[in-house]
Amino acid sequence: MNEAKKVLLIAPVFFGYYKEIIAELERMGYDVDYVCDAPSNSNVSKALGRINKSFIRFFTKRYFKNKVLPFISGKSYDYVFVVGGMTFAFSATMVKKMKDMNPQAKFVMYQWDSEKNLPYSTSIHPYFDKLYSFDRYDCKRDSKYNFLPLFYTRMYEDIGSKASCEKFEYDCSYVGTAHPLKYKNINEIARALKPIWPKQFIYHYMPSKLKYIYHKLTAPEYKNAKLSEFKLDKIAAKEMMAVFEKSKCVLDSPQGGQTGLTIRTLECLGAKKKMITSNADIKYYDFYDEANVMVFETDKSLDFESTFFKKPYKDISEDLYKKYSLRNWLKTILSF
Repeated sequence: MNEAKKVLLIAPVFFGYYKEIIAELERMGYDVDYVCDAPSNSNVSKALGRINKSFIRFFTKRYFKNKVLPFISGKSYDYVFVVGGMTFAFSATMVKKMKDMNPQAKFVMYQWDSEKNLPYSTSIHPYFDKLYSFDRYDCKRDSKYNFLPLFYTRMYEDIGSKASCEKFEYDCSYVGTAHPLKYKNINEIARALKPIWPKQFIYHYMPSKLKYIYHKLTAPEYKNAKLSEFKLDKIAAKEMMAVFEKSKCVLDSPQGGQTGLTIRTLECLGAKKKMITSNADIKYYDFYDEANVMVFETDKSLDFESTFFKKPYKDISEDLYKKYSLRNWLKTILSF
């Protein structure tokens, strides 16, 4: 029997998706170790790291020296897989150190943020054998990137496999972090839908009151915002799945500076849910069908007589469902 290939996964906590990635890799026969991509998962630490990595440099160095290096020392990895976003804190020197410790390993990085939001990324790219990005424009602009949209997990596939329900508790729903542009777009979509879809579940998650005050002072989208509109606690995963399942349609918007599809977009695909999104780039994807997806434009009113509103969800080909599964996403990333 062949020995299982060993993977070191370096990724943010990001709403538990790393657990889904680990579980799927293990189902595929890999032996997986996990390291968080930052010294702390606190909201303050993440906010400082996004603004400037130098603000948390001391803590990152200590974390890397005292936690990461002892954990990976003496181990031999076949793959070092980095899921990189704005929270990724490791410097080029640290990535090089890991590569020196594992010269036999294939280093692969997946960026699920646009490059302009990741100014640190170019310094670490030379240490990777393969680079992937969820941003179609980054991939067109720079050939070093391989284009790969995000994925949906088995939980959403389970929702999609159930018989369709004609009696939904919610006409539409949204659960997500209240980034300024996202907050503005979701509220505009929800207001536009009120005349025909009054049963709405809108959950704007705000990491802290401090974050709210910061947005209130700096973001024009927050000019008329009230703290009472936001939830300071993350919604429980079980509750979020229940809301998703009970919704006729899901609302979506990327945050400012992004054109890549959000993970919510792919989760709608897996769960076979209709979606209204402010991201017009979705029209360039092979699963796009105007019966299932409506693009919201702020200067235009919604056409309530369109196929999107009049017809139920329209199934697409099974090959497309498989293409965007987490399993296929991982197969692509680890193919060398």
